[in-house]
Amino acid sequence: MATAKRDYYEVLGVGRSATPEELKRAYRKLAMEYHPDRNNGDKTAEERFKEIGEAYAVLSDPQKRQQYDMFGHSAQGIPNDFGFSFDSAFDLFDMFFGGGGRRRPRGGPARGDDLRMNIEVSFEEAVFGAKRTIDVPRAETCTTCGGSGAKPGTQATQCATCHGSGQVARMMQSIFGQMQSVQTCPACRGEGRVIADPCTACRGQGRIDARRSVEVTIPAGVDEDVTLRLAGEGEVGPRGGGAGDLYLGFRVKPHPQLVRRGQDILYELPVSVTQAVLGDAITVPTVDGERTVELPAGTQPGKQIRLHGLGVPHVRTGRRGDQLCLVRVVVPTHLNHKDKALYEELGGREGKPVEVKRGFFDSLRDALRA
Repeated sequence: MATAKRDYYEVLGVGRSATPEELKRAYRKLAMEYHPDRNNGDKTAEERFKEIGEAYAVLSDPQKRQQYDMFGHSAQGIPNDFGFSFDSAFDLFDMFFGGGGRRRPRGGPARGDDLRMNIEVSFEEAVFGAKRTIDVPRAETCTTCGGSGAKPGTQATQCATCHGSGQVARMMQSIFGQMQSVQTCPACRGEGRVIADPCTACRGQGRIDARRSVEVTIPAGVDEDVTLRLAGEGEVGPRGGGAGDLYLGFRVKPHPQLVRRGQDILYELPVSVTQAVLGDAITVPTVDGERTVELPAGTQPGKQIRLHGLGVPHVRTGRRGDQLCLVRVVVPTHLNHKDKALYEELGGREGKPVEVKRGFFDSLRDALRA
């Protein structure tokens, strides 16, 4: 199921003013709690472990944190470009705890790549949410060999170099003496098995290029800085490896009359001079359909008329903003003789021009001239 990308501070359970030490303590606690080795391969724990690592990788870097605070998930250079993977979370854990924390599988294929796609939604779909079926090009399990990579009727055999562990130990001589390091087996590339007779359909990869239709539930209130993650909808790994995730970004088509500003919607309300002077009941467009607003007599240009609860829902809380109707008085530019005579008569009745009150800056300018 698609979920909105959570705020990094919320992921770590800290405030936006958290110090580096507070971030470190929060990461240490959560990373140990959700480490896959302590949760018996629970998928939910694995996703939380990755999410925690991604959040700390951004907030622990002063430059990335500054960009994230300013622009959110749309900032350049943070994992919104999906360079942060499940393996990256283990690498960060190793660096943080000094190594030895990463789970080393005894052989086995690699996980598939994550994918990113952008989809275009209408203004109304972004406000109210929608259901979509999207076509995703990705690597799928080979139907000929069932993903094993081996020709039908044959099977992979245990690697003779690493004996199925996927790793080999190397002894190195250094100034400190003899040291041992564990490396990925070069013969099987860490899978612990080798294929002598590969499948001809997928050339031993266990996967083929394909397209798949994926059902997506777009939550109400999404904007172009929101990203959805669809777990397991990325590419499958080679030779039976697990699937990566699919990340969805959004492009929102503009509305012909309405403009979004956060959770509020703005509408420029054009009124005539007569309407501004005498007042009127005016029908305005909203995302919920047409509504009637009462324009009071003597309305000044720039006045805001607020329509409560007709804005955009918050993507997590569901609470809606408002619609603001900004009054713009339209002054006629072409008058016929009758209209001109009426305005001239009105101007004569008004007498002397309206006195404009002097403001603080007018007085300041007079003082400076003295």
